[in-house]
This record gives sequence, structure tokens and C-alpha cells, in this order.
Amino acid sequence: MLRVASVNVNGVRAAFRKGMQPWLDEARVDVLALQEVRAEREDLEALLGDDWVIAHDAATAKGRAGVAVATRHAHNEARVELGPKSVDTAGRWLEVDITTPGGHPFTIVSCYVHSGEAGTPKQDAKYEFLKHMDKRMKQLGKHPSPVVVVGDLNVGHRTLDIKNWKGNLKNAGFLPEERAYFDSWIGHEESADYNTGASGRFVDIGRAFHGEIEGPYSWWSWRGKAFDNDAGWRIDYHLANAPLAGALKHYRVDRAPSYDTRWSDHAPVIADYDI
Repeated sequence: MLRVASVNVNGVRAAFRKGMQPWLDEARVDVLALQEVRAEREDLEALLGDDWVIAHDAATAKGRAGVAVATRHAHNEARVELGPKSVDTAGRWLEVDITTPGGHPFTIVSCYVHSGEAGTPKQDAKYEFLKHMDKRMKQLGKHPSPVVVVGDLNVGHRTLDIKNWKGNLKNAGFLPEERAYFDSWIGHEESADYNTGASGRFVDIGRAFHGEIEGPYSWWSWRGKAFDNDAGWRIDYHLANAPLAGALKHYRVDRAPSYDTRWSDHAPVIADYDI
């Protein structure tokens, strides 16, 4: 059994100060994907300790973004290339190949998509990233070995993924142009092959496991009563290709028990795969 967790830590050093270590000790994770690390490799090594093998891609701008993959097993290869050099994808896309304890090849991608802002250059950068991500997703979806793309993808695919979806129809994170990319990766919700992994598409593991319910959400604003009222967004994903999706045994969102025990504005999403 391989336990894979993904979480946007909103700054890994701050997350550990606020209580990430007890969660990590309890979660018993084999593969840990992090987004918005905002730190150097040396920081990750000091915080996680010697039991982890770490791959890390820092953002071009210091103190921003950053993705990492830490495993209990040696890495075979790590890749960070996504688009041409003219497009800055540093700190947002990291592919790592490992061999599981059972001897099976396994690829994980830790991804942090731009948050964007409708009608601004920030949204242009988000679309540029999604365009190059789309090309790679179509390649990975057809891979014969297990592949999972995890992370803070900063888009709610369906109305079930955002509590206040009606109020966000014109906001970044729920724009039709953004959601169309997810239709191409997972399928449109009204299509016969939606979320089946057919034709090289991915399976949204959270939706497949929980079914047609609201949420469960993985991000809540720090402001107001969003967390207490569970007015959140489901923007942290496990997207598994068909060879991996069939091995799913369990999935959960590790929502903090209370507002004051949160160590990030995101909750970890965890899946167990029988590989």
C-alpha cells in the first residue's frame, strides 16, 4: 500500500511552527507532495529530517511558490521542464519517478497553478501555464505506468467544488475558460466517460471516492467564518491515470478540527493506492 499526501503548506517553515509535524507523524505518509513551499532545499531537509528523500523546485522569485516531493524511497528521476524557457514555470511543476517497495514504477507530479485574477496579467500567466500543462497532461494520461498529478490546481471544476459558486462565476478559479481545461483532462460532467480515465484522461480521485456531494472542500479563507461555516473550495486534487485509479483504496481530506489548529489555509488530501 502506498499512501500519498498533497498539501499547499502556505510556507513550509510557518506550517511547521504552527503544528505540521504532529500531523505528519500521525499521517504515516509514504509520498508527500508540497506546494507553496517558499523556502530553500536546506530548510526542507532540516524540517523533514533524514528519513525523507527530497526533490525541490524553488520559484524564480525568492519567497514565492515552490514545489517539492518527499518520499520514503529513492528517486529515479526528477523533471521540472513544462514549457519553453520563455515561460517561467519554476516552483510550479515537479515530476518525480520512484519505484515502490513492491518494485512498481510510479510517477507523481506536485503542481501549483497560479491563483490568477480575472482581467489582469496574473490571469494571462495562469492561462499560459495551463496551456503548457494541458500538453503534458495529455502525455501523462496515456502513460502505461501509474501516474498521479497532485497539488493546488487553483480551479474548482464543478459547482460541487465551491460552496458559493454563484458568487464566483466571474472570478479566477471558476472561470469557464479555466474549467474547460479540466473537462479535457477528466471529462465534462455530462459526458458518458466523465471521470473514468478513458481515452487517456485522468480520474479525479476525490470526486470518484466521495461521489456527487458538495466538497469535501480543501481550502478556506482565513477571513471571517469561512472555515467554521465550511464555506470552502475544493481546489487540491489527486488526478490519477487509469492504471493508478483502479488501485485506489481510500481517500480523505484532513480538515483541521478547529480554526485555531490550522497550520495552513489548505487541508492535506491523502489517498491510499494498492501498488
